[in-house]
Amino acid sequence: MGGLRGARAGPVFAIPDNGGRADHQRTVLTRRASIPHLLGVAVFAAVAGGVVHRYLLDWPDEIWQVDLEVYRAGSRSLLEGRQVYDWLTGGPQWLPFTYPPFAALLGMPLALMPFSAAAWVWALLQLALMWISVGIAFRPLLARFGRWAPVAQGTVAGTLVHTLPLSDGFRFGQVNAVIVTLCLVDVARRTEGRWPRGSLVAVAAAIKLTPAVFWIHWTVTRQWRTLAVSVATAAGLTALTAFLLPSASAAFWTAALLDPGRLGPNQGASNQSMRGVLLRLGPPEGPALTLTWLALVLLVGVAGFSLAARLDRMGEQVAVVGTVGLLAVLVSPVSWVHHLHWGIVVIGALVGDGRQRRRVVAGAVATVWLYLHMPWWGTGMVQRGEGPAWWARLLENSFALFAVVALIALWWLVARGRGVVAASAVATGSHGAGPQDGGSGRPGSPDGAQAPAGDTGDAGADGADGSRGAGGSVDGTGHGGEPGPGESTPNPPLTLPAR
Repeated sequence: MGGLRGARAGPVFAIPDNGGRADHQRTVLTRRASIPHLLGVAVFAAVAGGVVHRYLLDWPDEIWQVDLEVYRAGSRSLLEGRQVYDWLTGGPQWLPFTYPPFAALLGMPLALMPFSAAAWVWALLQLALMWISVGIAFRPLLARFGRWAPVAQGTVAGTLVHTLPLSDGFRFGQVNAVIVTLCLVDVARRTEGRWPRGSLVAVAAAIKLTPAVFWIHWTVTRQWRTLAVSVATAAGLTALTAFLLPSASAAFWTAALLDPGRLGPNQGASNQSMRGVLLRLGPPEGPALTLTWLALVLLVGVAGFSLAARLDRMGEQVAVVGTVGLLAVLVSPVSWVHHLHWGIVVIGALVGDGRQRRRVVAGAVATVWLYLHMPWWGTGMVQRGEGPAWWARLLENSFALFAVVALIALWWLVARGRGVVAASAVATGSHGAGPQDGGSGRPGSPDGAQAPAGDTGDAGADGADGSRGAGGSVDGTGHGGEPGPGESTPNPPLTLPAR
């Protein structure tokens, strides 16, 4: 030992623990990255919490989540072996199931849990889908916030929840959040992803028929492969459902679908389609009204799908979704107020990346327009005989007017505006505006903008009213998007759930 003590020590080499240091750095970076996401979710919950609290905790039991009750009733009919389209929900609503039988199949998990639990699960799902939709629709704007994009995303999503179409989605337990998100993810994603383009629109159309309007757009723009995939997928889902549920499928396609009476009174202010407007303003119901409506459908359809085709060529896919969604609202025989869930997509397309003041102003005006309960103000004025009749009717039909004005704004500010900006840029020798200036970019092309929080690039996974008592509307159901307890508008006409 003594000799060893006196021996000269050789060089000592420390072996660096690179793995440990790398793990530590990854942990720190992960924690730093999670802070904006946690703050974004917290802001979203705080801003949207008032709507959820009102409609899930404070709303009268007899008019609570009436559309969700319809979905569950359709699924329970399958489970219990009763006729899906002959069964009505309990009073005071007595509402029928009006969706394709495929929707009843998908609703089975909700039917298997208690009603209260299903309502909370459904509300949380709507919030999650709202987060995703905002992340895609406002992608260019959110990208400007860099690391703090999730906080901006939560702020925008929480604010839009307070608009009338979206708050009604929580009030009734509606399915619009699912439909809009499926279409937006499918059309506005930037790469092909793990499923063929058009397939998610097909699922949405199998749940609720109106998304099939995208098939017209793909026909106009000659996107034959996408059209074929979407039609074939929807047909396959429908055929599979017919094999599993032959009786329900026959009842829907041969009877229930052809019976407009199942949808409830179409002339109330809840119906903001062009046909709804004509039922309130136009000729008496009959051939003259039908011909007028069909002429308007043709006129709006030609103009609208031409706009959508131009936006598609420009790579403005978010604007395409907003345009086609507005066309679905206008040309459908019945479009309830909450069908304007498409409005969030329109607002995102109008705002773009937020660099053009006039587009930001247009987005702000659109948000305020959808926030104000103008249809019910107009209905109250008509019922009480107050004010100029033209003003009352204008307010009563204000959401249909919104759809028309929004289409014009999309043409003026996005389709036409991009061309004006590009021409100006060429004249001055600067770079023209690209897709990043106002949209998501055509699929497969660069956006020129960083994706917002959680964006996967392909799937777009960016993240989330009346002095009446509980009786509500004329027969006490409180349904149809009309004012509810605590609002000053008198009883507007009853409208049954959207379907």
